Amino acid sequence: MQRANEEPVNGVRAILVAFGFLTRVPVPLREVRPADLGRSLAFFPLVGLALGLALAGSARLLGARLPAGVEAVLLAAILAIVTGGLHQDGLADVVDGLSGCGGDRARALEIMRDSRIGAHGAVAIVLVLAAKIAALAEVARTCEEWPLVLFPLAARWAVTPLVVFFPYAREEGLGRSFKDNASALEVVFATGIAWSAIGWVGQRAVAPAVAAVGTALAVAAYVRWKLGGLTGDVYGAAIELAEVAFLVAVAGAGQR
Repeated sequence: MQRANEEPVNGVRAILVAFGFLTRVPVPLREVRPADLGRSLAFFPLVGLALGLALAGSARLLGARLPAGVEAVLLAAILAIVTGGLHQDGLADVVDGLSGCGGDRARALEIMRDSRIGAHGAVAIVLVLAAKIAALAEVARTCEEWPLVLFPLAARWAVTPLVVFFPYAREEGLGRSFKDNASALEVVFATGIAWSAIGWVGQRAVAPAVAAVGTALAVAAYVRWKLGGLTGDVYGAAIELAEVAFLVAVAGAGQR
């Protein structure tokens, strides 16, 4: 889609769209145009940074009062509440679709569109949440705050190349609007935001960030192989798994 004939998109408006899409935080927008969706992709890491700062602040309040395991459960719950469980829902839909389609692409997409969660999807949510909570507990024991700040940022940055560089599996849908109105420029801008934060933390944040991006790309490559393209549910699943990959990489480094 050509942007030359479109009304210029305000940067603040794009930031608000990113927050409105990725969180349940109310934003003062009456109308969201397709171009707004595409431009908002550049600010996905900024939303992740805001989520991470909120988690770090919550951990500072909770850490002195609660065991690490309980703190980890509460942090995972806070993140799920603020994001509305959007990414967990995408994870469940993808797992249900791929496991129940019998190799039929059209059937897989039909299952993924169904709002109900099947047994395989429910198990996937439980396992991924368990891994996230276990890794968060290890992070909590170290009293380090930077992983809490960065893991939501890295995961939301990791999804930006999936939107731009991988084909979309459907002819319509909200994810299609992101795909059709975003470009490599948004990925570059998102990368600049992400690496500014990662660079501020230093070298210890690089490997977890690479793990997050690598996981998201692996998810995208696998789903593309199975379905010929991605969907909005795949974007959500990639974010969820990238978060876990970042935290596991941090926890694993701390165990050495």
